[in-house]
Amino acid sequence: MSDTKEIQGIITAIITPFKDNKVDKKAYQSLVEMQIKAGISGIVPCGTTGESATLDFDEHEMLIDYTLELVNRRMTVIAGTGSNNTKEAIKLTAHAKKAGADAALTITPYYNKPTQNGMFEHFRAIAEAVDIPLILYNVPGRTGVNMLPETVARLSEIKNIIGIKEATGSLQQVTETMKLCRKGFIVLSGDDFTALPSIAIGAKGVISVTSNIVPAEMVEMFRAYKSGTMQKAIDINLKLWPLHNAMFIESNPIPVKAAAHLRGWISNEIRLPLTPMAGPNLNKLKTTMTELGLING
Repeated sequence: MSDTKEIQGIITAIITPFKDNKVDKKAYQSLVEMQIKAGISGIVPCGTTGESATLDFDEHEMLIDYTLELVNRRMTVIAGTGSNNTKEAIKLTAHAKKAGADAALTITPYYNKPTQNGMFEHFRAIAEAVDIPLILYNVPGRTGVNMLPETVARLSEIKNIIGIKEATGSLQQVTETMKLCRKGFIVLSGDDFTALPSIAIGAKGVISVTSNIVPAEMVEMFRAYKSGTMQKAIDINLKLWPLHNAMFIESNPIPVKAAAHLRGWISNEIRLPLTPMAGPNLNKLKTTMTELGLING
């Protein structure tokens, strides 16, 4: 990637389809081509939405390699390489660089619950070990730790730490992060709920779950905002709001994989300890998708 300004717009945290407990490469290829056709700016393979926690190292590396092969420079590829083990995060990030990824997305260490200084040293170690553009990922609801804007600002001074996926859901934290970080530091929304308002206050885009299901509509919303037709962007956001909500009625990526299955794109397979959506929540998802014309009721 020649210019980090390319990291903007709607970037899909792509799901990993499985068949008989193996990565379904044929279905994955179809998903990637659909994203490209819809005008998506980039994808994140092996993120939390891609079930990175239950991919083994061979699968993780294969999926990054395969994604880069499929994309063939047609959009940005930001490889998910995070871990709560700094040594493992460095290993995964080094592979992403060797494979040719444009950047790597690295999550705050989960379960360990490091201090602010621990998080700083974790990310500094990765940045110093691997010379690839790094995007931090802050999602306290999943990790149990919140990386504060002051810590992000310190990290932003490290040359190859170029941005953050901010998924606290707090516009105040997004604003404070943008205010404190160096000029040119990229802030991306990590929640579809906050995508439009975050972009309105200066974020460059969103790493999206919803765009797995409606990529063209998410792209249309972003382009409407960028072209100055704010009301159109608002209308699209309001239309998609029920789907944003439905994507999180159970732990991500259970709902988005169920939605992709309902659209006939993938098998209804997810790895333990997650289980396929069923019962009342599945009915809610079906109702939402029917009302949006995504499936037949």
